[in-house]
Amino acid sequence: MTQAWIPASFWRGGTSKGVFFHARDLPTSRAEIDPIVLAVLGTPDPYGRQLNGMGGGISSLSKAVIIGPSTHPDAHVDYTFIQVAVDRPMTDWSGNCGNLSSVVGPYAIDEGLVKVEDGEATVRFHQTNTKKIIHARFRVENGRAVVAGDMDIPGVAGTAAPVRLDFVNPGGATTGKLLPTGNVLDTIMIEGHGAFVASMIDASHPTVFVRASDFGLTGIESPDAIEADDRLMALLDVVRRRAGVIMGLGETPESVELMSPRIAMVAAPQAFTAIDKSLFDDRHDIATRMISMEKPHRAVPLASALCLAVACRIEGTLPNQLARKSDPGAPIRVGNPSGVLAFGADVRHDGGWVADSAGVYRTARCLMKGAVSVGG
Repeated sequence: MTQAWIPASFWRGGTSKGVFFHARDLPTSRAEIDPIVLAVLGTPDPYGRQLNGMGGGISSLSKAVIIGPSTHPDAHVDYTFIQVAVDRPMTDWSGNCGNLSSVVGPYAIDEGLVKVEDGEATVRFHQTNTKKIIHARFRVENGRAVVAGDMDIPGVAGTAAPVRLDFVNPGGATTGKLLPTGNVLDTIMIEGHGAFVASMIDASHPTVFVRASDFGLTGIESPDAIEADDRLMALLDVVRRRAGVIMGLGETPESVELMSPRIAMVAAPQAFTAIDKSLFDDRHDIATRMISMEKPHRAVPLASALCLAVACRIEGTLPNQLARKSDPGAPIRVGNPSGVLAFGADVRHDGGWVADSAGVYRTARCLMKGAVSVGG
């Protein structure tokens, strides 16, 4: 069989990378798209390296995106995200990637899908996985998104131009409810391990928050140390899957997707050493270690970090109890394995908890454009 080729571009967005397709270049059904995406990323790879594709061997580098004409009256374009497993032929269309959301606006401008004047531009896009609207704000020069700038983000070498992301009404992105169970705290019983207190929040991406101390951790361990503990990883996945059933994301633990919900261990702010050996004191607001696609994330999955910021503003949740108290208008500073990131969260109580918006700054850069191989 000879190789077939499909137009595509390869982008870094925040601390993730992914292959971007225009909708016109792909079939319309998931059944036809999935084999293409698996081939392009190099999945499955029992060696975990995705050497036959564009994937990078970890969840944050094994992603695909489809951009097309908008089907929503408040958006310029549609944005569909696909998380691709590394070692098995699986894709997950259930949630969003916050990091790659930072690419959508620049991609739409550079590909001529949206026309704007030079200066600060706003691109509104419809996140089809979650049915939510996201606004991207960034500078445009000579009809193209500006790349060079002085913004740095933990986990990415160098600096680049900022992209501001505002997630509008992020609550209930997957389950339809900001608090899927109606509670700020729930108890999950695990046979042989007892009870675990958790906060189950769905803002931008459904996430289960648990205390790091309940798993014998401080909350500042390295991703490698967490992954090396097989019993810990297995227990976290059992809790995550049981929570997924409680949140309505699967009828059985086995039917809960790999991507949704994510599980995040949280702890009070404390001094820590980042992956690059940088030293950080305790002047952030909350510490977290998150698991994505059965692997400890080396920074934070952006959508779940936004969920964490929202959770910190909801009185009584575990993140709220553990977080440093701050002014409601101040950013939530999240300590993670790569450093500290700041997130905005506008949350209010109006007969129930409501998340009006969540925001963050990212950077994005196109690494390659041309065509990718899907066979041969």
